[in-house]
Amino acid sequence: MDIVDTWTGRTACALQAALRMTNEQFAEHLDLGVRTVAGWHANPDIVPRLEAQQLLDTAYERAPSSVLRRFSILARPAPDPVEAQALRVAIAVVVRDSQVLLVCRRGDDALSWQFPAGMVKPGRSPSAVAVEETHAETGIRCTVREHLGSRIHPVTGVVAEYALADYLMGEAENRDPIENADVAWVPISQLPKFIPSDRIYPPILEALA
Repeated sequence: MDIVDTWTGRTACALQAALRMTNEQFAEHLDLGVRTVAGWHANPDIVPRLEAQQLLDTAYERAPSSVLRRFSILARPAPDPVEAQALRVAIAVVVRDSQVLLVCRRGDDALSWQFPAGMVKPGRSPSAVAVEETHAETGIRCTVREHLGSRIHPVTGVVAEYALADYLMGEAENRDPIENADVAWVPISQLPKFIPSDRIYPPILEALA
């Protein structure tokens, strides 16, 4: 495990992203105020006070290996601007009749329901990654119907590419038990019970309406 000499707003947010936590969840996890966490996002170069440094140390030391691996990637120094490429994630919104496919992600001490997703490496198509990662995570084969758009994800800060996909074949199963706790087809009408509507990219809600 790498040692973090001094936490900054940027590395604190990288730990939050690695834990897959919202600002509220991360603040509660550290026993700090939400405004403190929001301040790290607003000012990546800020150096948190000593008490916060110690709390971040503890959260980092207690994090499981999967979180530490994600953190090591997210916390890497930014490359030369000429060579820089934004970190991108392809997110698949897979529909079968009146249901949508979800995975339940594992966090350090919390679970969260999300759409299947995967990292987009340079040169890869987000649509292809969305299809491949859906199958790798859930065993479901799908085909992309349309690109719903992209945004800077409000929690992780990565570029999120959204694809609406149609179910083709397969039985839903959890093929990545390290990252996920469960996989399920959820009635579209009940989606807000799993993911709050204010956290769902608006074009997704429009496409599922």
